[in-house]
This record gives sequence, structure tokens and C-alpha cells, in this order.
Amino acid sequence: MHMTTTAVIYHSACGHTERAARAAFEGAAELGNAKLIAVETIERHWDVLDDADAMIFACPTYMGNVSAAFKTFMDATGGRWIEQRWRDKIGAGLTNSGAASGDKLQTLLALVVFAAQHGMVWVGSDTMHDRATGLNRAGSYVGVMTESSDAPVSVDNPPAEDLETARRLGRRVAAWAGRLRNADHDAA
Repeated sequence: MHMTTTAVIYHSACGHTERAARAAFEGAAELGNAKLIAVETIERHWDVLDDADAMIFACPTYMGNVSAAFKTFMDATGGRWIEQRWRDKIGAGLTNSGAASGDKLQTLLALVVFAAQHGMVWVGSDTMHDRATGLNRAGSYVGVMTESSDAPVSVDNPPAEDLETARRLGRRVAAWAGRLRNADHDAA
């Protein structure tokens, strides 16, 4: 059986989004191969994305949308879009901001549209909002929303509950990639 690969592509100016992306990467790695790729290094990793079964897009929310560095990555995929190289891959997303809302939904919707234009299949979060445990504190199901203060990255910034929600998204994405891979294999 083919081991699936999930690529987590992220931009993080201060390290907060990187922590959330790393948590999603760790979750995906529990069920298959996983790669953690900063957008600043994307030129060395296009082949990884082309070969991946799934991708998780992770970026901070700046001014109600994806960061400029992440948008540069998105724009650089134009040739892949024309060729539909990422068609039928699993896509998912997460975002971080310093506010409870920060208009993070707009960022996730930008990632959904980006994935849809590439012909990807979007997988949202299935972690229920739980006040007792703090999981999915934002109550987001389109993707994961994490929150950090302006303080430096630390053991509780972003909070452990947000990181666990991201980790669960990584596992879910890898599981769906495996299901899709097995379905394709069974159909062949």
C-alpha cells in the first residue's frame, strides 16, 4: 500500500503560525509521510507539492486576508493551475491572528477558493467546539483558526488547545488522503 504524503505549506513572520503549521504537520505525520515547507523556500520544493497527496495551507491573517508572502506563493502556482497538476489532491487550511476574530474567516475562504481553482478537494475541521477542553475555541469548521498574543512564541502562545486542534486537522487530512489513495488503487 502506498504511504500518502501531506505537505504543510506555511508563512509565519513571528513564529506563531509556524507553531500551528508544525502541529498540523505532526498530526499528518502520525498517519503518513509529511513535509513542512516555508513559502520562502518554495522554489526548492515544487516537486514535493506536485507529488503530495494532500496540502495544508497555513498563513497568518493580515488585514483580513492572507499575508503578502503567502499570496506570492499562491500567485506563483499559476502554471500548475493551467496544467491542473493539483487536481483531486486534498486541501485544507489554517490561519492565526492576534485577535479572537481578526477576520480569519476571510483568510480561510481565500484558501478554499485557491484550492478550488486548483481542482482540489477541501477538507475542513471536524473538531467540535468544546468550551470544557478549549478545543476549536473559535468554532471554525472551514479550517482551523488559532489565536496568539503579540508576545513572543512560547509554550502557551498560541495556546495548546489551538495547537491540538491543528494537530487533529493534520490527522484528518492525512486520513482522507489515504482513503482517496486507496479508492484510486481499488478502482485500478
